[in-house]
Amino acid sequence: MTTLVCTSASKAATPATQTLPYPSFSSYVKARQPVLLRTARSLTANPCDAEDLLQTALTKTYVAWERIEDHRALDGYVRRALLNTRTSQWRKRKVDEFACEELPEPTEAAPAGDDPAEQQALHDAMWRAIMKLPSRQRAMVVLRYYEDLSEVQTAEVLGVSVGTVKSAVSRALGKLREDPELVVVR
Repeated sequence: MTTLVCTSASKAATPATQTLPYPSFSSYVKARQPVLLRTARSLTANPCDAEDLLQTALTKTYVAWERIEDHRALDGYVRRALLNTRTSQWRKRKVDEFACEELPEPTEAAPAGDDPAEQQALHDAMWRAIMKLPSRQRAMVVLRYYEDLSEVQTAEVLGVSVGTVKSAVSRALGKLREDPELVVVR
């Protein structure tokens, strides 16, 4: 008499040998380092810092290598280690600014030309004054001082003599010196 044996049940009872996609840590690093380095570079501004960040994350992965059950999810594990390490570094960074009750006074007065708001106000006032000039004078001033052309080049562009450019620019600069919006600047 023959006994029926369920072959599928016997296969389920014996543990199957799991084939790991990466048999060792070093083979994993060799295979995946370029991809992981790109991820690290996206987390830092400096390529050298990215290499250090990846090295630290791989060290943490090596320590936990035996505890990682699913080696198919190693990239996710390393990416999480990268992110956690970067977050820790960011939190530990040195902060050079401290809150205080009184604002410190500057040691020396800053020149008036350094303030971007003042520079923009001056720029706007200058353009308003230039727009008040007659069109021919305005064209000559713009070509001479904004386009940085010589008197000869300006004369060629406008089809006039060099003497005309000199006298028109001189009169235009005189009008700009007398403009009430620009008097405050001087």
